[in-house]
Amino acid sequence: MEGGEAHIDRLPMDLFAHIFVFITCFKDLARTSSVCRKWREGVKQSIGRMEKLSFAGWKMDDESTSRLVRYAYSLKELDISKGRWGCQITDNGLYQLSTAKCIVNLSSISLWGMTGITDKGVVQLTAVLWGCRHVTENGLIVLVNKCPKLVTINVWGMRVPIDSFVTLLTIRPALQILPQSLLNMGSIPLLPVF
Repeated sequence: MEGGEAHIDRLPMDLFAHIFVFITCFKDLARTSSVCRKWREGVKQSIGRMEKLSFAGWKMDDESTSRLVRYAYSLKELDISKGRWGCQITDNGLYQLSTAKCIVNLSSISLWGMTGITDKGVVQLTAVLWGCRHVTENGLIVLVNKCPKLVTINVWGMRVPIDSFVTLLTIRPALQILPQSLLNMGSIPLLPVF
């Protein structure tokens, strides 16, 4: 350390970012980013290389979630489900997420258990989520089972088999599945109602 600079500080930023990608704990990343400015920038770049990000079990709010997601340019899978008690992701948080650059690359997002989110927030998010395609028959069945007041569901653009819609109607016969043109109701055998 003769020149006033430690040997480790001479390493290129890309190498720091590559090393920090292997740190998966957010607490450790936060501690690492507080060492110096160069390491903070390395942590930001490492988050930018992450393809999967999960906040499951963490106490996150709108600001902290959107701040981290904004750095994650390569993000393909986002899990903000099952947050700890007091986790407050709201419609405003979904709006902030919808403005992140990575949002168009997402192929999967999990919002399971988020009670502060309404249709308004989901609509804002889905307007930009053209890449999301991991809605499965199981996801739709859980949605219909867990939402007893659900009257209509719009399935436009979802890649699920027609049989899954029949299952949904079996669970809740009064459910309106939109757009009805996707269902081709003439080919679905309906049971007589007594």
